[in-house]
Amino acid sequence: MINIAIDGPAGAGKSTIARKIAKRLKIVYLDTGAMYRTVALKAIREGVDTKDREKVSQIVRNIDMNVLFNNSEQYMILDKEDVSKLIRSTEISVGASNISAIPEVRVKMAQIQREFASKNSVVMEGRDIGTYVLPQAQVKIFLTASIEERAKRRYNQFVEKGMKNLSLNEIIDEIQYRDKNDSSRELAPLRKAEDAIEIDTTNLTIEQVTDKIISYIRQAERKNGGIY
Repeated sequence: MINIAIDGPAGAGKSTIARKIAKRLKIVYLDTGAMYRTVALKAIREGVDTKDREKVSQIVRNIDMNVLFNNSEQYMILDKEDVSKLIRSTEISVGASNISAIPEVRVKMAQIQREFASKNSVVMEGRDIGTYVLPQAQVKIFLTASIEERAKRRYNQFVEKGMKNLSLNEIIDEIQYRDKNDSSRELAPLRKAEDAIEIDTTNLTIEQVTDKIISYIRQAERKNGGIY
């Protein structure tokens, strides 16, 4: 069994790359960000400020949230409703960044994520996987990219989904806000694990990054006598 941790800021390519790695290795990909987004959606639906520690902590203690998989695709279920598409808006992105700074939320999410990783070979991506959630992961990757490139990728994603109401500058502002939030939070801030391999994806294709990571995984496999 193998656990692969992929961390990095918003727009660095974590989700796309993690999904590719999981497919190549025929193991599960867990999008941890979707879990935080689902909690943010619940808070917003309840009319709760996503920065309100006390109220958000109460929500996460009682939330009816499930992670389901169908044909390797992850679905987020909130109050028995599939909210997988609803959690991809900019409002939810900002809300998720806010609630992820609340220690009680991170502790709860980390418990769920660790339990999942203890039973499955998994590629897990987020902000604190290699440093906090799975510090024992056999392979740790930290992806980066210029803020301009990250914003352009996010913009293209929104356009592909028919969401054309945001400008590139607005997305840059959102990313800068999330970077500040993620890097300065009290518990498990965004940072590179000491033993993580850093890859700048700015001028690399998805396949080039995927190939690099697969080669690192194979090196780790040989070094450790066949971890996967």
